Amino acid sequence: MATIELKSVRKSYGTAEVIEGIDLQIAHGEFCVFVGPSGCGKSTLLRMISGLESITDGDIVIGGEVVNDIPAADRGLAMVFQSYALYPHMTVRQNLSFGLENINTPKAEIDQKIENVAKMLQIDQLLARRPKDLSGGQRQRVAIGRAVVREPRVFLFDEPLSNLDAELRVDMRGEIASLHRRLGNTMIYVTHDQVEAMTLADKIAVLRLGQLEQFGAPLELFNRPRNMFVAGFIGSPKMNFIEGQVSADLKMLELASGEKIALPSSGFAIAAGQKVTMGVRPTELQPDETGPIALSVKSVELLGGESYIYGSLANGGAVTIHSLGQTSVGLGDTIQVSPKIEEVHLFDTDSTLSLRDE
Repeated sequence: MATIELKSVRKSYGTAEVIEGIDLQIAHGEFCVFVGPSGCGKSTLLRMISGLESITDGDIVIGGEVVNDIPAADRGLAMVFQSYALYPHMTVRQNLSFGLENINTPKAEIDQKIENVAKMLQIDQLLARRPKDLSGGQRQRVAIGRAVVREPRVFLFDEPLSNLDAELRVDMRGEIASLHRRLGNTMIYVTHDQVEAMTLADKIAVLRLGQLEQFGAPLELFNRPRNMFVAGFIGSPKMNFIEGQVSADLKMLELASGEKIALPSSGFAIAAGQKVTMGVRPTELQPDETGPIALSVKSVELLGGESYIYGSLANGGAVTIHSLGQTSVGLGDTIQVSPKIEEVHLFDTDSTLSLRDE
């Protein structure tokens, strides 16, 4: 069973601590995505699991075995790198067979594995080519194929699609998801792209500054973010945040501009006078002639089937509206907008933690 446990895992470079005591459990067969902004420690954490990076403290447990002191080559893992890391002087077939030859796998077995994997990844017509003769998507398939032929317990992907164009990224994302369904192996995938995280993952680990902010299923993080960072990172476009103060009767959020927004009647633990930040996703905020919030429109994107309106509040706070269809709102307009009260999130402004009443 390829379960993975991180127990109080830390990593320091001198006095700089880049991974700060992470605890995490990934079940056998799960597709887990590490996501977060650049510099949050997600790639470092992946390299620690792989054995390419030592750990400063804590334990990494794979299949019930502590692997802190086990070399990378003996952990039963396979890693797919952002740079593909293919041998340029070798053909595709040779790139696929190299790792198996190093462990003295019989030639007939190597040939059979390569044929099976090449057909699965649709690179069977490319076996005689060298990497320089392949497109980016083809190189990525070869890099994945090299990992698959080794039949590892766990696949590790370090931002494997970041070098591809947008359309090819979507195609390859589908290929990786399909691969996971066919093989059923545990997979850990690192990306800064939260759309990739939402579409691929069984579980998402959101990281910031070496700390684990939240771990859970994609929709759990989307619907019930633990704090403002997770709320703003998960979802595209990002969540809007509107600061205010809870009214004496707990029914309104009073903005510094004098505007008042109705608060949910239940579901959140709030107090009169409390500084609260309301989170509203762009799809849950719409133009409304009687809406409580005035928005100064700074730009509009018309994409045919959908529209994006970008504006600012009276206090200068940025707001995005995403709606289906086309809009007549134009640059320079001032419009009234209204949130769907039942869909808003409330956070304590000082701590940034969710005020949801669990």
